[in-house]
Amino acid sequence: MRCPSCGHEDSKVVDSRNAGDGIRRRRQCLSCSSRFTTYERTQATNMLVIKKDGRREEFSREKMASGLRKACAKRPVSQEAIEQLVDDIEAQLHQLGKGEVATTIIGDMVMDRLRQLDGVAYIRFASVYRAFADIEELKQEADAYERLKLLRNSKSQLPLFSNEELNVIAHGVADRGKQPGESAE
Repeated sequence: MRCPSCGHEDSKVVDSRNAGDGIRRRRQCLSCSSRFTTYERTQATNMLVIKKDGRREEFSREKMASGLRKACAKRPVSQEAIEQLVDDIEAQLHQLGKGEVATTIIGDMVMDRLRQLDGVAYIRFASVYRAFADIEELKQEADAYERLKLLRNSKSQLPLFSNEELNVIAHGVADRGKQPGESAE
């Protein structure tokens, strides 16, 4: 394994651990003593990506990760979260069991996951992926994101009080200024 700092080809393994679908190894260069991390994963069958213009190219995990890193730049998204997202999407793609997958499917998977992870990263990725023609299209996407976020929050949160309990609470608040024994009217 070539050292990323000095380029020397000899290194020793300092630590090995399971990392989900592979092995994470901490290595130390025998020349400059720099430490670096490598990951070993099984090579899945090569999948082809069908581009919008019909061309086919081999699926590149690194290309997807690079796009995600750019979208998540200067956002509170860890490298581990990006790697996990890449792992999950790659696993989803392999579960489809197809030898060829359209870029639109991959792009939609990435957007769905980014939408849940970080709104700004989602809009950044969408602006490149969807190639918005003008600011109005970008604004429409941002508005759609906000509406979806509101819907998701309203569906996932149960009301704290029933309507009857809210009425009691509302009347109780209105009666606070009254003396004990006085009626609300």
